[in-house]
Amino acid sequence: MNYPRVEVEYGTNRLVMETGKLAKQASGAVLVRCGGTAVLVTVCIAGKAREGIDFFPLTVEYQEKTYAAGKIPGGFFKREGRQSEKEILTSRLIDRPIRPLFPEGLFNEVQVIATVLSADPENDPDVLAINGASAALMLSDIPFDGPISAVRIGLVDDQFIVNPTYEQRAQSKLDFVVAGDAEGLVMIEGDGKEIPEAKIKEMLAFAHKALQPVRAIQVQLQKEAGKAKTQVETKVVPPAFVEKVRGLGMARLSEILGGTVDKKTREKALNELFASLVADMTIYAGFKKGKADISENDVKAVFEIMQYDVMRKNVFERQLRADGRGLNEIRALSAETGIFERTHGTGLFTRGQTQSLATVTLGTKIDEQLMEALDGVTYRRFMLHYNFPPFSVGETKPVRGPGRREIGHGALAHRSLEAVIPSPEDFPYTIRVVSEILESNGSSSMATVCASTLALMDAGVPIKAPVAGISVGLISDAQRSVLITDIQGMEDHFGDMDFKVSGTREGITGVQLDLKIRHISVELLGQAIDQAREARMKILDTMTAALPAPRTTLSAYAPRISILQIPQDKIGEVIGPGGKTIRKIIESTGATSIDIDDEGKAFISAPNQAALDCVMNYLSSMLEMPEVGKIYEATVVKIMNFGAFCEFMPGRDGLVHVSELSDKFVKDPNELVKMGDTFPVLLVEIDKMGRYNLSRKKAEKK
Repeated sequence: MNYPRVEVEYGTNRLVMETGKLAKQASGAVLVRCGGTAVLVTVCIAGKAREGIDFFPLTVEYQEKTYAAGKIPGGFFKREGRQSEKEILTSRLIDRPIRPLFPEGLFNEVQVIATVLSADPENDPDVLAINGASAALMLSDIPFDGPISAVRIGLVDDQFIVNPTYEQRAQSKLDFVVAGDAEGLVMIEGDGKEIPEAKIKEMLAFAHKALQPVRAIQVQLQKEAGKAKTQVETKVVPPAFVEKVRGLGMARLSEILGGTVDKKTREKALNELFASLVADMTIYAGFKKGKADISENDVKAVFEIMQYDVMRKNVFERQLRADGRGLNEIRALSAETGIFERTHGTGLFTRGQTQSLATVTLGTKIDEQLMEALDGVTYRRFMLHYNFPPFSVGETKPVRGPGRREIGHGALAHRSLEAVIPSPEDFPYTIRVVSEILESNGSSSMATVCASTLALMDAGVPIKAPVAGISVGLISDAQRSVLITDIQGMEDHFGDMDFKVSGTREGITGVQLDLKIRHISVELLGQAIDQAREARMKILDTMTAALPAPRTTLSAYAPRISILQIPQDKIGEVIGPGGKTIRKIIESTGATSIDIDDEGKAFISAPNQAALDCVMNYLSSMLEMPEVGKIYEATVVKIMNFGAFCEFMPGRDGLVHVSELSDKFVKDPNELVKMGDTFPVLLVEIDKMGRYNLSRKKAEKK
């Protein structure tokens, strides 16, 4: 049987979409293939709306099955468990571009599940899953204003690449996933190695053109196999009721949103106004006995629309924001380092009422994070974790493990800083940064970038350049579009865009775009990029005023690490039989660990500089070739009736014959030396069997 199928060129491969064969009971299902990678995406909708909610209940689940790459899961249970970081980030990557395209007032649960069924070593399934989600929604009976499509872009040898392989991504100067429709872009997620703004604009224009063919085949597939869209009933509040609420509260609301700087003061005033509207029972007159079922949730919905309207009107007509700032004005900035003694590095960054405290911990190679994914096992030596406790927004709620939001914000900050982290050769430490959000009123992820940079410099990590981040928002209608710099929580909630841009003075290192509208033009995004750069320079000025460059010394409490190259023919000698020699070195010098790779590179860690110097001297002496005629300090390790064996170099023993112990006759070596005695010896000879002959009496004469 022939099933509906479409395909298109996608980089050096072809992207294929098929439907009708798999998961036929889902509202919509599509199998997306590229090379040897295949992702099944299904969508379903609940039969009725969820009661008592005021948000669209969309859930997206991306699942990587290890069998897809011909592997068996590690661990005790031998089956997939909780979502990995990659699965969480990809779920968010699918959610963000499709969410704005569902109709307003849709409260039926919609679930998107993307399952990786096959994975080759070249094509990442994540972008296929985004395209598959859009295609499945287009095929289904679920209301959806699509399609959108997505493409990954790389930059190798100054040439943009569509759908780069894993190998090409490792060589690429940027890694961006861009989603959009025929007229503009709806989602961007990516990082770069200090890419100039002009190059990012060029890349976005290239990406918008590159994603059009995939969008076109979705339209074609829908024509062949799509279902008629269901008209989902949405609740409509009577217009007379809306006007009644607006008449009672609009004047006071305009006062509150006309320049209240403090977030808590503004929220208190808004809560009091809302409570007064709910308490005024006259707003229910004429509706309680009619067909309309009016409740407090309806008042809340109208109140939300009122805030939306007032905030936008102030921006359009008065160039005024809720806290009184101008459109391009950044909130008050402050930066501080070296706050705590025992931590290895700290940075405190505050922007208005958003505050991040970042802490750096330096570890050894053994502290690296093992990352097991479909594309293989890797080790992560730079980690960044983001925590968002409820007190940061003045709330009380249970404190659990990190949620998707925390994982996503931490990943954005991680990517933004990864470009400036020194190589293991330049700084052989494992680095963990933790950002604690102490206050939040918008763009805490960008505050995390700034605080983490300060903490890294305070810890003495030789980053290539300081990194700062800022968020640019958008207020728009059919005729106007206004960009605003450094958006706060209310502007994120009621605005149309959250465009986060981070980077150094030289260029961009991280970008994330979220929209609440259908799309934004590439040209307007270019203006936002320029506006973000201007703000970023001001923030970097504040940060470098607090600490101009990384400190040249590490914290007294940080471990000390050094790298020593051991010749290939000496690796076995250093390790010793069953690791005996290396254990002896660790015990005798106080080293924490000595890790030697197959190439002979030894990563040596110690709790302090004195212990590190001791182990480095020990290994250096051990690797030094013994020199005939040179005097060494030796320690007696074994006494025989014919002489004493002495360790004269680390790991090297030689014999001081009884006749070489003294100018006088010595009948029994025990009369002259004891175990553990130290004295100078002269290396007299290395015999044909590689044995070392030492002399105490000749050393004393010299």
